[in-house]
Amino acid sequence: MRTVRADVSQTTTTRSAKGAALVAAGILLSRLVGLVRQKLFAHFLGSGLEAAAFQAATRIPNVLQNLLGEGVLSASFIPVYASLRAKGDEAAARRVAGAVFGLLSLLVSAVVALGVLGAPWLVALIAPGYDGEARALTITLTRIIFPGTGVLVFSAWCLGILNSHRRFFLSYAAPVVWNGCIIAALVLSRGASQDQVATWAAWGTVAGSLAQFLVQLPAVRALLGHFSPTPSLADADVRQVVRGFGPAVLSRGVVQVSSWVDTAYASLISERAVAALSYAQTIAMLPVSLFGMAISAAELPELSADATKSQQERAQAIFERLRAGLERMAFFVVPSAVAFFCAGDLLAAALLESGRFTAEDSRFSWYLLMGSGVALSAQTSGRLYSSAYYALKDTRSPLRFALVRVTLGIALGYWAVHVLPGWLGLPAHLGAVFITVTTGVTAWVELTLLKRGLRRALGPLPSSRSQLLRVWPAALLAGAATLGLKSALGQRFGTVALAEFGGAFFAPVALPRLPTALGLLLTFCAVYGAATLALKVPQATALVGRLTRRLRR
Repeated sequence: MRTVRADVSQTTTTRSAKGAALVAAGILLSRLVGLVRQKLFAHFLGSGLEAAAFQAATRIPNVLQNLLGEGVLSASFIPVYASLRAKGDEAAARRVAGAVFGLLSLLVSAVVALGVLGAPWLVALIAPGYDGEARALTITLTRIIFPGTGVLVFSAWCLGILNSHRRFFLSYAAPVVWNGCIIAALVLSRGASQDQVATWAAWGTVAGSLAQFLVQLPAVRALLGHFSPTPSLADADVRQVVRGFGPAVLSRGVVQVSSWVDTAYASLISERAVAALSYAQTIAMLPVSLFGMAISAAELPELSADATKSQQERAQAIFERLRAGLERMAFFVVPSAVAFFCAGDLLAAALLESGRFTAEDSRFSWYLLMGSGVALSAQTSGRLYSSAYYALKDTRSPLRFALVRVTLGIALGYWAVHVLPGWLGLPAHLGAVFITVTTGVTAWVELTLLKRGLRRALGPLPSSRSQLLRVWPAALLAGAATLGLKSALGQRFGTVALAEFGGAFFAPVALPRLPTALGLLLTFCAVYGAATLALKVPQATALVGRLTRRLRR
């Protein structure tokens, strides 16, 4: 019996690992196209007024997507839908899917109408530092983008269906068409004025939202067959989704408040700080999405199926899934944080620097990426622990912990942004760096609360300490080698002095940005890979084994 159970565990672990790989592949593809979009956007608009207006206008409607979209549906809909499928009740699962679509249609229509009408008040709330032309343009762009963001909620519904059927790639690659529409709009706007470029990009966002939904719809219809998108609360399973939906919406709303506060604090510093924060977050979210989101999304349907088992089997199954997921995350996320510190300037330059996005903007983004590195491990691990709560149909506990995180973040954020730079004798605009640092500190607090609550519900939780004791030294060694090479190149070919921090050691080199960044990153990866192999990190050994088998074929 023990052997059979081990075989089943190994099979499901392998299946979830493959699912995570498909999610990561889809995310990577969409993120790469997204970086092209950001590069074009930075080229045309830089960090000026129009860029700041667009970033703020995008963040305001995103509240609709964040409140009703992927995160909330993953928390409330997928556990119920996946559990019904695990029990073999496909008809009930289909009824739930149709009723949820109908309820979302009503809710999204109402919120979009309120958002369009209330755009001036929303801009005053989210970007209180904007006035005059910046405020007027932000209001206009918000009204354009809001309906498109509403369509993205239905795209999230498609993702819920596809993930539950373990069709992971399409839903996470679908944003490629969203980014593609914005890229097309930017290219078509070439030669237009700055505010016209921003307006074209806004309309491209709307077109992309519709395209992202439509590209997933045929696959969803094929999986569901005939279903009725009628809003109804008559079914007990639908009511279960709704009961989980409320706390999940509030939880996402609390997180959204944190994002609003970050934007508001940045707008009080400068318009440049708002744009730079958005650019840096685009880069920082890449490892969070590739490793945190990918692993958590692939594990949620499996965790939901595990939650239907007996109490003892459920605890053991969830323990094993958390252990495997945390170890995979640590292997990728720890070196990502170190890489941000070592080569964040070259990453920003290679990805964004051209046109109106200057070397000074790359350096500023680097400082923000250093702060973002503080949060990476906590943000990714927190997603996996939250998935365990959702699988247990507990959406209230993550809400309570998110409230603590955001309350602490608001309090610390104001002090860190507006007081701490003066104490340290730093320029005021570097207060934006402490926005990302504060996010990291509060993410670690939230992670501690998530672990403590889950331990009470399930008993002992897995520890990744042995994994961290191996990947951290390997990452630090790779970082030291990268910094050494970076310093040597700077001394040989010349450096660009930093406005805020002196010293050639951290100064960006005056070499072609993309080849230099790629060379340094390849150096980092090579040293990290060799070190993890020497330390016998399982993920490194498995990667080499898979590569060797493919080369032999």
